[in-house]
Amino acid sequence: MLKFVPTVSVAIVALLFFATPAMAQGTHDAWINIPGAFGVGLVVIGAGYGIGRLAASAVESMARQPEVAGSIQTAMIIAAALIEGFTFYALFICSGQNPWPS
Repeated sequence: MLKFVPTVSVAIVALLFFATPAMAQGTHDAWINIPGAFGVGLVVIGAGYGIGRLAASAVESMARQPEVAGSIQTAMIIAAALIEGFTFYALFICSGQNPWPS
């Protein structure tokens, strides 16, 4: 448990360091959307984990059956594209930006 304390401390300091310029802005839009930032973090972690598992499974399958490597690679690329598409959509939703300004 104690070995995670330095990592968490550095992460908190980095967060505060990068949040300072955003808080220094003079407009009301400068506040950080904490729930949105948390959602973005979860989306990025989930997408990275999912694509990593997808690629690992595909490479292992290609190593076991090299004769079907082409179809496995095609399926992997399509699945990764779908995951990335959902990730971009979720990041857009979490950012809270209005796509149709009034």
